[in-house]
Amino acid sequence: MRVLIVEDEPTLGAQLRKTLEGAGYAVDPADDGEDGHFMGQTETYDAVVLDLGLPTIDGLTVLDRWRKEGKVMPVLVLT
Repeated sequence: MRVLIVEDEPTLGAQLRKTLEGAGYAVDPADDGEDGHFMGQTETYDAVVLDLGLPTIDGLTVLDRWRKEGKVMPVLVLT
């Protein structure tokens, strides 16, 4: 299972990645909304962990863009 983590806080992002990888998931990190949007738009993910307060593009805008582009992967929103 492949998971995208879009989180700009380094400690939290690293903890999420370590935990998910330890559970056997393949994890790709992004640390701002622009990179996260691009990765979710161009790659296939089974799930996304998405922070709302991101630099460049906020998390709700990223999610809205994915949905308008037809991306339907499950998204867990962090606030």
